[in-house]
Amino acid sequence: MQRLPSLLCRPRRAAALALVFVTLGCLLPLALAQPKPAPGEVILARVDSIIHPVSAEFIRDAIAEADRSNAAAVVIELSTPGGLMSSTREITTAILGSRTPVVVYVGPNGAQCASAGFYILMSADVAAMAPDTNTGAAHPVGGGGEDIPGNLGKKVEEDAAANVRALAARNGRNVELAQAAVVQSRSFTAQEALQQKLVEVVAPNVRALLQAIDGRSVRRGATTLILHTSGAAVREIELSVSRRMLGALADPNIAYILLILGSLGLIFELKSPGAILPGVVGGICLILAFFSMSVLPVNAAGLALIALALVFFIAEIKVVSHGILGLGGVIALVIGSLMLFKTPDAALRVSLWLIACLTAFTVLVMGLLLYLTVKTQRLPVRTGAEGLLHELGTARTALSPRGKVAIHGELWDAVADEAVAAGETVEVLGVRNLTLAVRSHLPAQFPDYSVREKV
Repeated sequence: MQRLPSLLCRPRRAAALALVFVTLGCLLPLALAQPKPAPGEVILARVDSIIHPVSAEFIRDAIAEADRSNAAAVVIELSTPGGLMSSTREITTAILGSRTPVVVYVGPNGAQCASAGFYILMSADVAAMAPDTNTGAAHPVGGGGEDIPGNLGKKVEEDAAANVRALAARNGRNVELAQAAVVQSRSFTAQEALQQKLVEVVAPNVRALLQAIDGRSVRRGATTLILHTSGAAVREIELSVSRRMLGALADPNIAYILLILGSLGLIFELKSPGAILPGVVGGICLILAFFSMSVLPVNAAGLALIALALVFFIAEIKVVSHGILGLGGVIALVIGSLMLFKTPDAALRVSLWLIACLTAFTVLVMGLLLYLTVKTQRLPVRTGAEGLLHELGTARTALSPRGKVAIHGELWDAVADEAVAAGETVEVLGVRNLTLAVRSHLPAQFPDYSVREKV
């Protein structure tokens, strides 16, 4: 009877031990599991322009800000027709050297990422596109959009192809198709790029993009990082006012318009001193043109030809050349306009239509100035001794034959062949040694109808 309690206690101990093991089995995985870190902020930089030093500096600053703030990722929303290869190299170098994962997103819908933009897309840790976008067409071309001939063209093409191969291979993308975009100018829609492993994600907007890339692993040097972007706060980096203005001015067409209008304004001011407004407007336009050219690859020979054209136009007004100087000015202006920017990218050349319109406008303005100059030269002289001929004055004293006459508000010595009474109107016949030769001026006789005879 004494052993009965011990026998009853054994099942209770077994049940207690089982409960302990079950509890440990449930809690141990939770204790050993790594908690998912809270998502940090995502830096967003929007670029909707050609690739030039302003956009390159903006992207570099956005990446630097992401590194400083330990952001979860930096997203570059890109829409560009192309740009300078030198600025593209700066951007890809900044992306490759970033501590923060970089996502390049071709968006919004309808955007393109052509030419230089394709290299930036291939350099990203994660390449993404909006559904209705396209990319590719990255073959290097001449300044007029033409193929670069000879060995130079071969060298430029091989260098660009090697660059894009290295970028694509680094991120495990389709190297052959990436090279085809350069060598064969291949272009791809978003779905084509996704299916052929040129990009990793197709998303309709930035928020959907962050949801899609959450949990993706990217390599940063020798380390592998996991993206935690779902639900992350997005902080957009805004362009400063100065950069926004410079970005708007850093367009070859805008720079060309400002250069021509500024030059014409100064020419008009030199032709008609004191007009003031053309000189003020021309000076402002020229300063803005030089400001925009400071970030564009300007060809000194093209700029010199445009300056020479304006010199020819001014000389045409001053010198009788029977149109030779004017024709030379037009030729120099057209050639200089075509040569103004030295770049192999068609996105940075001046529009041929704009060159034709501004050349016609310049010819019209210079023709108007030439017409006004000729018209002025044909007017009778209004100053000096010649300006006094056949002018009318009033005899202040009797001329017999010498005396004083008043003309143009001035008192002159005068001599007359016939006697002239004081107060009589005289006409100037000539000027010699500050003495006027005059004669009496008799007005035409007309019948006086003011007085009627009384019948």
